[in-house]
Formats: sequence, structure tokens, C-alpha cells
Amino acid sequence: MSAKYESNSVLGRVVNELEETAIAILLGLMTLITFVNVVLRYGFNTGLIWGLEATSFLFAWLVLFGVSYAVKVTAHLGVDAVITLFSAPVRKALALFAGAVCIFYAALIMKGAWDYWAPFAGLDATSGRWFPTGFANSRDQAWYEVVDIPIPEWLRFIEPIMNEGESYEKLPRFIPYAILPFGAALLLFRFVQATIRIARGESAGLIVSHEAEDAIADVQHMNRED
Repeated sequence: MSAKYESNSVLGRVVNELEETAIAILLGLMTLITFVNVVLRYGFNTGLIWGLEATSFLFAWLVLFGVSYAVKVTAHLGVDAVITLFSAPVRKALALFAGAVCIFYAALIMKGAWDYWAPFAGLDATSGRWFPTGFANSRDQAWYEVVDIPIPEWLRFIEPIMNEGESYEKLPRFIPYAILPFGAALLLFRFVQATIRIARGESAGLIVSHEAEDAIADVQHMNRED
């Protein structure tokens, strides 16, 4: 079951703790901003004008960061009713094929994510329709800002680097959009890891199997302890 994921190395456990902490922080910030906004709106007839936009960005970070984490811990749900009808070698071959498809798809997402984000960071998008064949000259869009979120004062140091010395009034878009290439790269990496585990016989597939049976077994185990 996905909740029982454990790493065999110290580095793996540290990375896993960092990922889970990041996910918890994102979820906590979303909850905190929403709660504060509700209190301000109904209690003081005011609110955080940037609250909704910040929550939307945090939710996007949570989803795009969490999807790769779910691949790592085999938490994505799937239907294995047909797959279980085949023999073990056939199931492994199907799982490897699914892994190859997922890697291909993640590579496409990564290219698209970079091409979308790069101009906002003053970088060049890649050329090529399916896979990168080089870099194409992109119009510098580093001056683009979000709608409502003000730029924190401690981020002013990026203005000479990213905005030719001009001041930002709002948070530059390349910062919240950075999760696009990062999340896509992490997803690709996790799919490669998962496929290697299947090839080595360390995992049976990319999805969580028999989730309901495992949950029932856990509940029964807890009831016996009581």
C-alpha cells in the first residue's frame, strides 16, 4: 500500500521527508490564507486582495509537486481487474510498456513546460515539435507580473538580473510558474525510477493494487489491537 513507502537509503529517507514536508507546507499555507481571508471578510469587511491568486498558485504547486510524489510511493489509482488475469511475465511486460508510455508522455510535458516557462524567465524555448532540437530565440517576458500578489522586499535583488533594473510592483510570473518545468522534470525522473524498479522485479506496477483490500486489512489489524 502506498502509505507504507519506505526508502532503503538515508538520502532517500531525507528526500522523502523533504517532499512530504513541502506538500504539508503548501497545504497548510492554502488553509491559512483561506481561513484568514474568511475571517477578514465576514468579521472586518475587508480581505487579502491577493489571497485567491496566492491560493491558486499554491494549489498548482501542490498538484504538480504531488503527482510525482504519488508516482514514487505508488499512490495513483488504477484498474487492474484485467491485468490480474495474465501470468506474472505478461503482467511485468505490460507494466514495462506502461512505464515506457509514461516516460514518453512525461518527456513531452517537460518540453512543453520549459517552452512555456522559459520566456518568463528571460530564457529561450526549445526548437522542435516533439523533442528539443536546440534553442529558439524567444521574446524576453521576464517583466510580466502576476495580477495581485505584491513582490516581497527580500526579492528585490532579482530586479537588476531579470528586469533590467526596473522595479516590480507585483511578483514576477517566472517565480510561481517555475513549478511547471520543475514538476515535469521530477515527474519524468520518478517515472524512470518506477520503470527501473519494475524491470528489477522490485515493484509490480505503476499503480496501487488492491487498495481496498489493503485498507480493510489495516482496519482489521487496528481493531484487533483494540
